Amino acid sequence: MSDDPTTTLWRPVGQAELDLIAQAGYRRFPPRLPEQPIFYPVCNERYACEIAEKWNAQDDGVGFVTRFHVRSAFLASFERQIVGARHHEELWVPAEDLEAFNDAIVGEISVVREFRR
Repeated sequence: MSDDPTTTLWRPVGQAELDLIAQAGYRRFPPRLPEQPIFYPVCNERYACEIAEKWNAQDDGVGFVTRFHVRSAFLASFERQIVGARHHEELWVPAEDLEAFNDAIVGEISVVREFRR
């Protein structure tokens, strides 16, 4: 890892997105689809697990929680958003900023949890 300070983030994903992450060497998230103008990394594992278990696993049969580190200086321009309970905290990264976001990832994206329907 780099000497630059990093922030740990999580992202709940289904099998299709995890396959694309794997194809990118566990270093990048795939581009957003036209109907997905925002990329939503979450700020804590608890929230990521809720989404992976309650949404991804129920909709797709399997849900994964990924963990990754991003240069903190890059994240400074993104305000944390609370979208429900206090721990439902996420960042809203516009799709056009995803390449720069990917460039700010330090190390690999790792799978830390798996949920099945």
